[in-house]
Amino acid sequence: MTSTTIITTMATAMTTSRTTRQRTAIAAAMTDCADFRSAQQIHAAVREAGAPVGLTTVYRAVQAMAEAGELDVITREDGEQAYRRCTREHHHHLVCRRCGRAVELEAPDLEAWADATARRNGFTDVSHTLEIFGTCADCR
Repeated sequence: MTSTTIITTMATAMTTSRTTRQRTAIAAAMTDCADFRSAQQIHAAVREAGAPVGLTTVYRAVQAMAEAGELDVITREDGEQAYRRCTREHHHHLVCRRCGRAVELEAPDLEAWADATARRNGFTDVSHTLEIFGTCADCR
């Protein structure tokens, strides 16, 4: 899949209404973003790239992209939400609290524990999220 196809797909998924230049610019900024970023950081990157876009538009766009499964969203330790393009498969994150660098983690032992704990307590249709925060080697 080309980056143009990814950007177009992400921009289309953001809304059932027409795709605007602003939404396409936001999708492009997220395609180039390897780390989790807040809506304010995304807004700054899009504006720096020359796209006239409002912060409210960025908030709406990243929320729609997250709901469409195009972005992962985490809640940072300070309560702020941050967004990143990730794989669609279920995974977890190890996130640097200083620079935002993120590593996708597969955790089969955690998945087995969550399933067993749910069954043992009579729960079904269980989901979970896990973010582990620390300081990466580059930021130490």
